[in-house]
Amino acid sequence: MARDFRKIKAWQYADDLSVLVYLVTRDFPKDEAYVITSQLRRAVVSVPANIVEGASREHKKEYLHFLYIARASIAETEYFLHLSKRLGYLQDESYNKVDELRKETAKTLQGLINSVKKEITE
Repeated sequence: MARDFRKIKAWQYADDLSVLVYLVTRDFPKDEAYVITSQLRRAVVSVPANIVEGASREHKKEYLHFLYIARASIAETEYFLHLSKRLGYLQDESYNKVDELRKETAKTLQGLINSVKKEITE
């Protein structure tokens, strides 16, 4: 029952978000390379990676489990973006661009979670 993750809209947004975060963190201070930069990148790539892992699972309950992990990672990403802005590593324009995509990713992911939950209970 493997799903083609490339066709999952939440994965597409999460993949784009990961690329964008990598681009905007290139200019973060070098002394943050192993702290905020690393943590933010780790959190953001966890989102599409968990969607992919879940999509490869046989049972919908397993799929849902990985979608929940992806949702937690998008929340973690939100915090690290917030912290990066507060510390002045992200200017308003970059922050707004990344955060808008993060919100769209989170909204789409939640829709996918709701859909899979509904399928399980039917």
